[in-house]
Amino acid sequence: MNTTKPILELDHVRIQYGERIVLDDLNVRVDSGEFIGVIGANGAGKTTLLRVILGLLPPASGSIRMLGAPLKKRDRNRAVGYVPQKIHLDPDTPLRGRDLVGFGLDGHRLGVPLPSRTRTKRIDAALAAVHALPFANAPVGRLSGGEQQRLLIAQALLTDPQLLLLDEPLSNLDIRSAHEVVDLVVRIGKERGIAVMIVAHDMNPLLGAMDKVLYLAQGRAAMGPVADVIKSDVLSRLYGYDVEVLRIRDRILVVGGSDAASDVVDFCEGCHCDGDEAMAR
Repeated sequence: MNTTKPILELDHVRIQYGERIVLDDLNVRVDSGEFIGVIGANGAGKTTLLRVILGLLPPASGSIRMLGAPLKKRDRNRAVGYVPQKIHLDPDTPLRGRDLVGFGLDGHRLGVPLPSRTRTKRIDAALAAVHALPFANAPVGRLSGGEQQRLLIAQALLTDPQLLLLDEPLSNLDIRSAHEVVDLVVRIGKERGIAVMIVAHDMNPLLGAMDKVLYLAQGRAAMGPVADVIKSDVLSRLYGYDVEVLRIRDRILVVGGSDAASDVVDFCEGCHCDGDEAMAR
């Protein structure tokens, strides 16, 4: 039995918009240093779950505790670092990489941040942690998707979080860049003892990294080691119809019946699916 103090606990949580239940009876425990993949089809509630953990959306019922204390609505918890989905900037936007990272320190304040040696040192340390110093002064809009993801991760690290949430960081990245981002997050998590929750459509780039998978489908969830969750019987119970799990070499494919195929996670390399929040509404 794990006796360490959990970073995050969700106990019988229900999440809903109006009359629509997004997730029901959700039980999650995240311990220090764990790497957890949050997997589900478009509209399964992945992004909505992150909003609840961030304190931006209250659960309809159940309890959430962060570091042993109840999570308050819209509580700006510095123990949590958040990496949003890919940013979209015009190539000519006069914003350098280090400027984007610096928003993690003072982006919530009005006015232009005053330069200081301490601020610069912290930003440089975060840039170094994600190997982004070589392009720290380049315009953000001209950087590749993988380089921009590194900057967003650096921004999230500035508050020295104990839990790092990443919302679809692999979307629109090529296979090589996706694996580089995963390797980067794994290294940072191990070096700093940070728990990581990473939302993804395609679990395959995460297979070698995940300690646990949190699989969302049809308002239900299953959490545990990949071998215990990604099985035909478990996923069939979640979806409510027959689902087959195929293992082809080092890849996993989840498929459903012909009438339900569109509801099953499309585990395709280079998936360009959108987030699920709008569908949840």
